Amino acid sequence: MAGLAAQRAALIVQPGSDNNIDLRLRRIEAFEAIRQLIATYAVGADRKNDPEILGPLFSDEATWEADGITRLVGRDAIAKGLSGLANDFITWSLHYMISPLITVDESAQGAVCRWYLWELCTMKQQNDEASDTWYGGWYDSRLSVHDGQWLFDWVRLDPRLASANDVPWHGKVTNDDEAIPSLSKN
Repeated sequence: MAGLAAQRAALIVQPGSDNNIDLRLRRIEAFEAIRQLIATYAVGADRKNDPEILGPLFSDEATWEADGITRLVGRDAIAKGLSGLANDFITWSLHYMISPLITVDESAQGAVCRWYLWELCTMKQQNDEASDTWYGGWYDSRLSVHDGQWLFDWVRLDPRLASANDVPWHGKVTNDDEAIPSLSKN
């Protein structure tokens, strides 16, 4: 729980502390940018690991790994490899990225983050047949600012639950055609 105490302390201005408004604002912006990065990752994942969405979320030399599944190094390898997983292993998904615990460093240029994953998916089983599956675990990540933008430098998925559902789900809709909401004016 020491990590939670450190996180909480990072969000509260202590009496007599350096009241650097610019740094405090950058830290708040960092928290929000990281939450947006995680949400965008979920959108890309639910679009069969769309490489055009997922690739730009990673730094050039980033690593994505999941024990027993794959280890990918480099933005292009991550985008291509995750897309391949969607074609070969997890053919449909609905990601819930839950409760991100974000710790931003003192300079507001680097961070670590853990968030929980709760996922409904259609996954290839050991018998090579696809089955609707409950999937859960958590992601650990390191992030930093690259040319003014927060990106993942390292992401590790730690799966804790994969349980095929006895009754197939009905009404699954692909997310391929849905636009990511934008505030830009048309």
